[in-house]
Amino acid sequence: GRCCLTLLLCLPCTADWLEKFRMSKETFFYICNQLRPGLAPHSAHFHPTLPLEKRVAVALWHLATNVEYQTLSPLFGVGPSTVQSCVREVSYAVVLLLKPLYLRLPDEKELENMVRIFCTRWGFPHCIGALDSLHIPIHPPLRLTADYCNGQGWHSILTQATVDGLGQFWDVSTAFPGGMENSAVLESSSLWHFMGKAQKYVLLGDATYPLQDWILKPYQEDENLTQRQLQFNYRLKRAHSVIENAFLRLKARWQILLKCDDCSLELLPTLVLACCILHNVCEAHDNPFNEEWLEGTEPTELPKPCQPAPAAMEDNRAEQVRELMCQYFESCGEG
Repeated sequence: GRCCLTLLLCLPCTADWLEKFRMSKETFFYICNQLRPGLAPHSAHFHPTLPLEKRVAVALWHLATNVEYQTLSPLFGVGPSTVQSCVREVSYAVVLLLKPLYLRLPDEKELENMVRIFCTRWGFPHCIGALDSLHIPIHPPLRLTADYCNGQGWHSILTQATVDGLGQFWDVSTAFPGGMENSAVLESSSLWHFMGKAQKYVLLGDATYPLQDWILKPYQEDENLTQRQLQFNYRLKRAHSVIENAFLRLKARWQILLKCDDCSLELLPTLVLACCILHNVCEAHDNPFNEEWLEGTEPTELPKPCQPAPAAMEDNRAEQVRELMCQYFESCGEG
């Protein structure tokens, strides 16, 4: 246990680093340096004080593998409570110090660049991102009034996220009980107010979100859809897949999100944010992604809730925007 850190930091193989920490050696040390101001030695919590790199290593290993505290502690020669403290401390430091750099609302210049990237990669104009929700399984909470049991009958924490055309998160709202509808989460989030001001841009959602002049979603599938409405649906669903893939990569890298057994409800929102930020760091630094990590990230016993948005939240003016998009795609051909 005592020499575990030394062995890890001397790992010669990139594959070993990716397997243990889901990132390259260079990115690991970059993160350590960025977190240094927030991870000053705390001898009151750790005795003897753990090196910063060891605390980050413990936390990232737990987030990546979801190995229990009791199993992880002998690997690093520390007690389970110290593993828990490392996870908590590093997660808070990631949110405090890396969120302003890697997960923030874009300014006007960045929005213009996001439009160009999204149109180039996904063929959807005036679009700055895709919107979706992620349900993270939890144990049924005790002594809480909020309904954490979602529409599919399992308990979860609900996270709303928006990604750009590269699959990197730029807005994340979390800590909502799983029983909440996506439309209610959206209306209470900062994204609702932000996009209300960004009138010339749109986001792409699914049927669980209300149609707005800045949220486009597919036409309801039936036999009456015209050919160009079907083409619009195809284009939107293809572009919306960018966030579906981002969620898959997020859960594959940070498998703590597959089942939060050791994590308290109090810490979970911070932990989710930290994982989204670390996802962005890995993507921005072009860290390799192992496709084998994807195995088991979509458990069939936990189907995703998909409650349609209430009709009362629909904006009739948005139909004009959707119709203009239909005309645009018709003029472009099948693409």
